[in-house]
This record gives sequence, C-alpha cells and structure tokens, in this order.
Amino acid sequence: MRVGLFVTCLVDAMRPSIGFATVHLLEAAGCEVFVPDTQTCCGQPGFNSGDRASGTELGLAFLNAFESFDAIVAPSGSCIGMIRDYPTLFKHDLALQARFQALTARCYELTDFLMNYAPQPLKVGQSDLTVSYHDSCTGLRQLGVKAQPRALLESQGVEVREMKEAEICCGFGGTFSIKLGDIATQMADKKCAHALETGCDAIVGGDLGCLLNIEGRLRRRGDQHTQVKHVAEVLAASLENPKAVQS
Repeated sequence: MRVGLFVTCLVDAMRPSIGFATVHLLEAAGCEVFVPDTQTCCGQPGFNSGDRASGTELGLAFLNAFESFDAIVAPSGSCIGMIRDYPTLFKHDLALQARFQALTARCYELTDFLMNYAPQPLKVGQSDLTVSYHDSCTGLRQLGVKAQPRALLESQGVEVREMKEAEICCGFGGTFSIKLGDIATQMADKKCAHALETGCDAIVGGDLGCLLNIEGRLRRRGDQHTQVKHVAEVLAASLENPKAVQS
C-alpha cells in the first residue's frame, strides 16, 4: 500500500519526532510511505476564522499533492477532519468535488488507520509505561476515534488509566484559546488535574495542538515531571525499544 503522510504544520514546526514515529509505525504496518514535499497546511486555522478562500486554495494544493496515493494518513484527527470537509468547498464544480470525495474517503487519522486499514497489524510490544489518554474533540466527535488508540497502546503493554472527563475539551480549540484565554486556561487546569489524579507517567493524545496546550499548562503549574506525548511517539518507542519510553 502506497501511503502519503500528511505531516501537519504543528508536527513539522514544533515536534518533528512525531512525524518520524509515524513513518516508523506505517512501515511496521506494511506500508510504503511517501512524504510529498509540496504539502502545506490543511487550511483549518484560516477557514475556521472565516477565510474560505484560503481553505479552497489549500484544498487544491492538498489534492495535487496526495491524489495519487492509496491512502493518506496524518497524526492528527483535527487535520483529517478539515480534509474530509474539503468537498463542501467545491459544490460549484461537480467534477472537482467528485475528485475530492474520492480522495477524502482515503484519508485517515493514524490510529484509526493502524487498527482498521493497514496491510498488517503492528507486532506486539512491551512497556511499563502508564498513561492517561486525552480524547481530542475532532478525532472523537467527527471521526469516531476513541477505542483505537487505547487498543494500540494496550497491545504494546502500556497501561491506560482513564482520567475523569477524558472526552471534554482541553481548552485549546485553535483560535478559541486565543480569543477566550481565561476560559481556556480554566479548562486546561481541569484537564491537567484529572490526568494527574490517575498517577500516570504520561498524558498521551493524538493531536499535538492539545498536547502543547496541556504540557504548557502543566509546566506553568510547576509540574516539570509528567511527560506529555503523542500516541505515535509512545507506540514507535515501544516497538523499537520497549524501555525507551521510560527515559
């Protein structure tokens, strides 16, 4: 299976290790991975702020970069959610809309792809890590990503300790955290408190935006110990070196 990896802006700029971990996982699942160098932002920040023109332009760029692949995978439910909305931007051109519909039907959030669509399952790993998993809003509500990351983590020996209100927003929400900072801070404080109550080694999630928000709030609260990791990083480290995730 020829898989195009959509790296995402945040991963590229803030934590490239997630991108490399994703490549490792996809290859371990039997995929041939390609990273088109013409890819750019999915367009969600501008589009959600009312800039429909930039969303349309970036949608066309995505189509040109990824249309040739059997599947397109991203380590972000938020970006995949935006991508799956592309056909609504092209109702004025039915032929182009049909191309987008065919393309977006092959676009997957990473853990959903690994669980349900990859050519082969990941090998069973071992880990002593305990984590609490935060469900990101778009992945959970638009894409139905809930059981997939937990099942993959448990297959690697990772103990998942459920926090209270795991499905509640962390307060990031893209421009929400900028426009309503006080409310976003209170939401992040509650998320951190619920996660820490589990006694986990790490807070894990599938969207870097959420993780940066949670980690930033943890550090401002004085917690320099609790790890905050993307699920891809935990899974890839467990496959390659089961003890590496402890360091």
